[in-house]
Amino acid sequence: MLKLSSDTRNIALVESFVERAVEQYQIAPDIYGNILITLTEAVNNAIIHGNSNDESKTVQIQLRRKNNCLAVRVTDEGEGFDHSAVPDPTAPENLLQVGGRGVFLMQQLSDSVHFHNNGSTVEMRFNL
Repeated sequence: MLKLSSDTRNIALVESFVERAVEQYQIAPDIYGNILITLTEAVNNAIIHGNSNDESKTVQIQLRRKNNCLAVRVTDEGEGFDHSAVPDPTAPENLLQVGGRGVFLMQQLSDSVHFHNNGSTVEMRFNL
């Protein structure tokens, strides 16, 4: 488990956390990039949107391997959100928006995405 204060500079710590997991669980290199991108997006969302950049709040990252699957959970201390109300970033009216692609990337690069605790926890699964 990795626990970070809600400072966007801490996102840099995610890469070494993923590298340790890749070694520990012997994850194939082609999956590494997807895990790193989705986890970085999830932590970024948790810090900025979930915890409103409040450094007194934390983001927790948990990894769990079960059979041929790696589950990655990111939990913030925010109120959560309605993931079904996130606008589609591929819609023409949203193509030029600066943000709004994090959940989309998580859904595209992982094998499944589930939201828990009213959206304050996201779990991404990767088939190994």
